[in-house]
Amino acid sequence: MRFGVRLFSLLVCFMPLAAAAEVSLPHVLSDHAVLQRDKPVRIWGWSSPAENVTVKFHDQTAAAKADMYGRWEAWLKPEKAGGPYTLTISGDATAVPLQRSDILVGDVWIASGQSNMEFPLAGFDGAPMKDSEKEIAAADHPKIRLLLQDKRATPVDKADSDNVWTLCTPETAKRFSAVAYFFARKISEEENVPVGLIDSTWGGSPAQSWISSAGIAGAELHSLELEAASVARSTGGSEAIKAGYAAEEAAAKAAGKPVEAHPAIPWPADRQEWMPSSLFRGMIAPYVNYTIRGAIWYQGETDHEGPNKALHYSRVFPALIQDWRRQWGEGDFPFLFVQISSFDGGDGWATVRDAQRRTLDLVNTGMAVTLDLGMVKNVHPPDKQTVGARLSQTALGMIYGEKVETASPLFVQATTEGNGMRAWFSHAEGLKSPDATIGDFEVAGEDGKFVAATAKIEKIGEWETVIANAPDVAAPKYIRYGWTPVVKSYLYNAGGLPMSTFTSESDVELMLK
Repeated sequence: MRFGVRLFSLLVCFMPLAAAAEVSLPHVLSDHAVLQRDKPVRIWGWSSPAENVTVKFHDQTAAAKADMYGRWEAWLKPEKAGGPYTLTISGDATAVPLQRSDILVGDVWIASGQSNMEFPLAGFDGAPMKDSEKEIAAADHPKIRLLLQDKRATPVDKADSDNVWTLCTPETAKRFSAVAYFFARKISEEENVPVGLIDSTWGGSPAQSWISSAGIAGAELHSLELEAASVARSTGGSEAIKAGYAAEEAAAKAAGKPVEAHPAIPWPADRQEWMPSSLFRGMIAPYVNYTIRGAIWYQGETDHEGPNKALHYSRVFPALIQDWRRQWGEGDFPFLFVQISSFDGGDGWATVRDAQRRTLDLVNTGMAVTLDLGMVKNVHPPDKQTVGARLSQTALGMIYGEKVETASPLFVQATTEGNGMRAWFSHAEGLKSPDATIGDFEVAGEDGKFVAATAKIEKIGEWETVIANAPDVAAPKYIRYGWTPVVKSYLYNAGGLPMSTFTSESDVELMLK
């Protein structure tokens, strides 16, 4: 009898849960959303277990059946750009169909990284944006939709977010990523398509935080194992560790024994965003089922800290791109990124810039160079318009088929020529400098010690080259450009894009220095 009463009580407790398990959608499938054009689009959600679900959108109908946990998904066939349309979800155990209205079909881009991508149209305190008030007032674009993801570092992957799509208005745009906004505005204008932007950014975050745990393991990023241990010591358990140290010291003193030295706790306890995978889990995982056109990325400033961390960026950043592509399962989707700018950031700054350049070896990647936009003492350059324009120029040429230059002058190889070194470049047609004297080039001999060089541009056949030499280096072996935190001499191609930092040294040679 007692068992029957308990069983009845349990059934009563669970009945409201079952009744409440009507069909639902993730927040990313909200009113005002943009669905990706010209690709199969996944629609997914939750309901009662085994419920039959029907999805209706535009002229399509798709069916799905929930699994034992109530999860379901359906696929829409590719649609052309257009809208607005209504998305309707119904289930045979759901009383009232669920509707999402004002849905557009266009291109969806996820924008991520640290503070220079987070930097909103309203700017930051102490770091204003160029023409901020004017740009905010004009930010009324019915074909652009915005989703601003809240900052969220979590220990497990999140299936959903609390954030939804909004219209692009002066009120919503002023808090949104300026670089992403200027990128989308240009794409929408040139291609005449709706654009949806997902802004998932966190200032001061390292790349390791944005890679899934599976991605870190798969890439064998052993350097991040040490990062994880260091962050763990400084986050949730740091107070307990400090208390333990204090107790040990007190006991040692009471016993008249020497106090044992303990390892330092390197970061404060509030830096959860530095934990490997923490931002992927909370701010990227909710979107990996959402069909996208590609990603734009602006990050790397934090990864300059310490020569080892900067050197590891040449493996960490490509691992991030490959991880995201696996997570989305859409093949090698376009991944466009911004090379960090000139700034008095100390050792490692140029190493990160060069690691970003080397990442272009991955297929379907593009880089916007911003050396000429930086400020010596402000890590947040105010001219976000040009950053967005260069990203969109790369996208228009590389992805949308427009006849524009897609890249900055990029180093291809170096050759020895007498007592000089010659660097050969792609994407360098019309290479020129606005100054009479070309600076920021260096050469080195076998010892790898670089010295300032005299440089000049020379065209050889179809190639644009730079020849550089230094009297103190009789037998040069290496050449590099822009290897100081702040670069002051710039070379541009005919498309108006500046040359990237580079060194002819290999990854192995950099590691061994």
